[in-house]
Amino acid sequence: MDYGCCLFNASLAWFFYSVNIQILKKMSENQIEEKVKNSDDGKGILITNDAIQQISALLKNQINKKALRVGVRSGGCSGMSYTMDFIGSEDINQDDKVYDYSLGKTEFFQVVCDPKSLLYIYGMQLDFSNELIGGGFNFTNPNASQTCGCGSSFAV
Repeated sequence: MDYGCCLFNASLAWFFYSVNIQILKKMSENQIEEKVKNSDDGKGILITNDAIQQISALLKNQINKKALRVGVRSGGCSGMSYTMDFIGSEDINQDDKVYDYSLGKTEFFQVVCDPKSLLYIYGMQLDFSNELIGGGFNFTNPNASQTCGCGSSFAV
């Protein structure tokens, strides 16, 4: 019996399989890159596209406030809770860390964090969900040793 034809078909099938796997890996890497956005300098707080869209929509309703201040304060069921508020440029302190996020070629917004809060939330991911239960802004903090069930407070 001649198995040459079968071996050729098997080799050809393996080639197309491996090419498809490589294409799928690249596609999934691109989807992951598009889902989470670092600040323009590549550091600080990660923000998902869903959160960027929500922040952008909320910023359009703000008058003279073009930055989002993110921080922490004492309180909450786990000891510390997250804070978020829109601020104007005059409310940015000299020692604050300012991160720029591009929305397009001409649009951007800033995320501002005070140095003390930054110690607790550096590397945090900010996401937004439209879910009926558990929706809203969600924080994923790699520095947190414990989080509460609602996700708005944490301990280090």
